[in-house]
Amino acid sequence: MVNTFLAHDLLWGMTPAQLPADAPAWAVESLSAGQPVVVRRALSTADRMAVGVRGRLREQRYAASMAMASITRRVMPEELCHVDVARDLPALEALAQLRPALDACGWVWGVSGSAGFELASGFAALHQGSDLDLILRTPMPLARDQARELVALLDTAVCVVDLQLQTPLGGVALREWAGASNRVLLKSASEACLVTDPWNPQEQAA
Repeated sequence: MVNTFLAHDLLWGMTPAQLPADAPAWAVESLSAGQPVVVRRALSTADRMAVGVRGRLREQRYAASMAMASITRRVMPEELCHVDVARDLPALEALAQLRPALDACGWVWGVSGSAGFELASGFAALHQGSDLDLILRTPMPLARDQARELVALLDTAVCVVDLQLQTPLGGVALREWAGASNRVLLKSASEACLVTDPWNPQEQAA
């Protein structure tokens, strides 16, 4: 089992017994059905991973922790780029539309959010009004002009597409990095802070 888990990874093996006694009934139902949980960008311990449980409704999201020893399977967003499901929905149409250009962009990309959850698990999570959530692994800086080109590509899709840059220090919204503002919100496991360079560890430390 790989020990280095990343935000947006999907994990199987968590049971209702690992939930607190006051957890909502829908969270118990989700885990009882065998649904995966998603790794949260939050501090974890050596034996427990910070995860989120998804319900059927958008507002049904529950922060919890999962015992590392319980993990039976892991699926990363980049493993879902070429998974297809036979459902006629705008988010899936957008994924098919954008796939060739994203494959050719030179960066590792992946599917997260409701689309990633459905592609990985087979549980219906998308609807007609769902956005498409994507990630882009950017271990090295992505120039702002490249970011603007990527936003223009995403805006050709048939639904709203949100892409998050995954830097070594945390996550940044592509649209923020492509925008005119000098500072952007960097979300790490420990905090969210405004930075001018989300790839610069010295700036985050400051």
